[in-house]
Amino acid sequence: MSESETLQKSLGVHIAPEALRLALTHRSFAYENSGLPTNERLEFLGDAVLQLVVTDYLYSSFEDLSEGDLAKLRPALVSTRALARIARSLELGPHIRLGEGELRTNGAAKDSILADTMEAIIGACYLTNGFETARTLVLRLVTPLLSDKEAMTAGKDWKTTIQELAAARELGEIRYQIEDFGPDHRKHFRATVTIGGQAYGQGTGPSKKEAERDAARVTVESLTGGQGEPDILTLVLDRYLPEGQ
Repeated sequence: MSESETLQKSLGVHIAPEALRLALTHRSFAYENSGLPTNERLEFLGDAVLQLVVTDYLYSSFEDLSEGDLAKLRPALVSTRALARIARSLELGPHIRLGEGELRTNGAAKDSILADTMEAIIGACYLTNGFETARTLVLRLVTPLLSDKEAMTAGKDWKTTIQELAAARELGEIRYQIEDFGPDHRKHFRATVTIGGQAYGQGTGPSKKEAERDAARVTVESLTGGQGEPDILTLVLDRYLPEGQ
């Protein structure tokens, strides 16, 4: 079975070979190979299909939620993190056509590249099969996230939550102290959050941004005793996550 057939089997849908090949062509590969077309136009198209399908699904499935609540819920299902999570479940990384520079820096594992490629694949599916098949594909990939607590909370803005808590409690200035560790080709970062000069939480990640976000999450848990403030994601999880998970 070819790589294309293996991927299409994972996707559960047929995509025209040329369209799929284009969807998997990152700009770094295209620029290193005589200016081949990139997957960016397909990504643009796929993003529009994804947004429409998810918006329609949420509107129809959550009749009791306000426009504001729906707007908060949608990013959890269409974010870079959510799409990268889906891409990893499909083992998409090895199929992406990357330039030498991205290969050296493990580009196939980067959230941004994985997410962009997923959008391009959705676009390729739409071009090959039309809207209904693309809609079925999106729903099959995205709706399982509703019963996945880690996935649903992955896009939560922990840094803003810290700012709100620190301001309400008059705790003082928030700072993020960053240090790196690991080999040059696979650096990791460690962030420590201090508020008013006191350390509250520490986190790690493959980038400074990820490390800061992880540290912010730990800090929020510290400030709230692990409870946090109820929000729309919590309400949805209470409704759809199987009891005990």
